[in-house]
Amino acid sequence: MKFTATQIAGILNGEVDGDAEVEVSQLSKIEEGTKGSLTFLANPKYTSFIYSTEASITIVDKDFHAENDITTTLIRVDDAYKAFSQLLEYYNQVKMNKTGIEQPVFISESARFDEATLYLGAFSYVGDNVTIGENVKIYPNVYIGDNVTLGDNVIVFAGAKIYSESVIGNHCVIHSGVIVGADGFGFTPNEKGEYKKVPQTGNVIIEDHVDIGAGTTIDRATLGSTIIRKGVKLDNQIQIAHNVEIGENTVIAAQTGIAGSTKIGSNCMIGGQVGIVGHITIGNNVRIQAQSGIGRNVKDNETLQGSPALNYGDYNKSYVHFKNLPKIIERFNTLEKNQNND
Repeated sequence: MKFTATQIAGILNGEVDGDAEVEVSQLSKIEEGTKGSLTFLANPKYTSFIYSTEASITIVDKDFHAENDITTTLIRVDDAYKAFSQLLEYYNQVKMNKTGIEQPVFISESARFDEATLYLGAFSYVGDNVTIGENVKIYPNVYIGDNVTLGDNVIVFAGAKIYSESVIGNHCVIHSGVIVGADGFGFTPNEKGEYKKVPQTGNVIIEDHVDIGAGTTIDRATLGSTIIRKGVKLDNQIQIAHNVEIGENTVIAAQTGIAGSTKIGSNCMIGGQVGIVGHITIGNNVRIQAQSGIGRNVKDNETLQGSPALNYGDYNKSYVHFKNLPKIIERFNTLEKNQNND
């Protein structure tokens, strides 16, 4: 897909300085620009590259003044960084603008959807009583179980699985390999020490504007619902157990595991590889550093680190002593030896 400088300037409300008909078909970093690519200059420390870049088009601020000769065509805008981000979003929308129902697929006769705006990729399965909103894109090899609801403007990437009874809100993105609504890890031992499965009869509710990264799993509730609130952003390979609730606009990095029935507040930031035990409450605006282990209730606005996690400031103070522990032990042994000699 090719765009001319004139077309790009029109999208960005910019001004062309150079060859208005030059075409680009790819994006690049300014220091790696090649013919036929588009780049941008926003950070002053990269200014030197604009005189050597081979990129055909470069987006710059309106007040940029070249001190040497340049070969790249400029598109002048109010804010080069924001304009380039806008262009990335536009490019992504064009690239993903798929429509229609590919074949083969299975769609239950009781499923309800807007055929005019639905994209359904090949080898997908849509179960009984499924409701799909407008402008939904479902990529190939997706499984959507019975009684699932998908809101408007949802994107489900290839290979995702959405189990029965799950509810997905508007403007959600579900990446490849995500599993929503699998059974929670519920077993009870009998008198012989054998484990019997506890039926998981609840569902998963995902509210609006939620992003779920590739390979993440969200288990259905034993009873009631596992709930992911509005605006939550989940990285790849996260495990969320049954009956967990995650508050609005919380972000969680990869490989974090959250055990059953834990409640996490709004606007939290949780680093990668964090482990959180079940049946606790984590407050609002909490910050948890990577690889921490959380085994207790956490109040609002706390920042934690370590395993078991400590207050962030206490952890750093303690770590100074931990690093000096061999010297401290040596001094202690010397003092004890001298005391015994006395």
